[in-house]
Amino acid sequence: MADIKNIVMRIRFDGSRYHGWQIQKAETTVAGTLESVLSRVCDHSVKINGCGRTDAGVHAELYCANFRTSSNIPADRLPFAVNSLLPPDIAVQSAILAPDDFDANLSCIKKEYTYRIFNSRIRDPFYSGRAYFYPQALDINAMRRASQYFVGTHDFSAVRSTGTETKTTVRTVFWYEIEEKEPLVELRVCADGFLYNMARAMAGTLLYVSESKILPDELPLLLEQKDRRLTGPTVPPDGLYLTRIWYDGDIGKLFI
Repeated sequence: MADIKNIVMRIRFDGSRYHGWQIQKAETTVAGTLESVLSRVCDHSVKINGCGRTDAGVHAELYCANFRTSSNIPADRLPFAVNSLLPPDIAVQSAILAPDDFDANLSCIKKEYTYRIFNSRIRDPFYSGRAYFYPQALDINAMRRASQYFVGTHDFSAVRSTGTETKTTVRTVFWYEIEEKEPLVELRVCADGFLYNMARAMAGTLLYVSESKILPDELPLLLEQKDRRLTGPTVPPDGLYLTRIWYDGDIGKLFI
């Protein structure tokens, strides 16, 4: 019987055409597309495990997934075989052998999401589907001040959507940075985990701060109240990217 190998892959994808990462019976997803191709390449049914859920329309500049295979294809040759069959909006950048106990989701230490806002009076077709068009002037200083209240260990019930079960709504945010790269404004948040729509609800809350619908210093109280109705909207998915992920050891080097 052939040895079963645990393969980890570094992936990039444009999520515009997909109903998120997670496999769904009636929808086209990133994981479903990859599984179909990997099963053909490896000549057996493949079950792929991702580093986390990305919602419909969300992109990944950096994504980790692992799967088990009895195929004799060398890991470093796998991207070439897989990419020849994948659609152009998904690419496997590299693949290596992983320890048997490695799990793309459970082994992940922290993740960074970046929300990109196209802040201009006139829209740009080349940013359509890749950044949130927001024509109003932004109060960046107020947004930065408010964003620092997200940093630390908190119950983030006030900035998450219901719909997925979770053992706890407490997460640790390591940083929240806002950078102006005209015409883009980038909101970068790093945490040990994210609740459903958490990154998008945080961005929407900071837009409410910019619009003076929420004062910066009100954020701590809003988090304490744990009421989603009191914070900002869940902004559209097309501006959200998974931009960094962290792992220990040699796997971590793959994602630097």
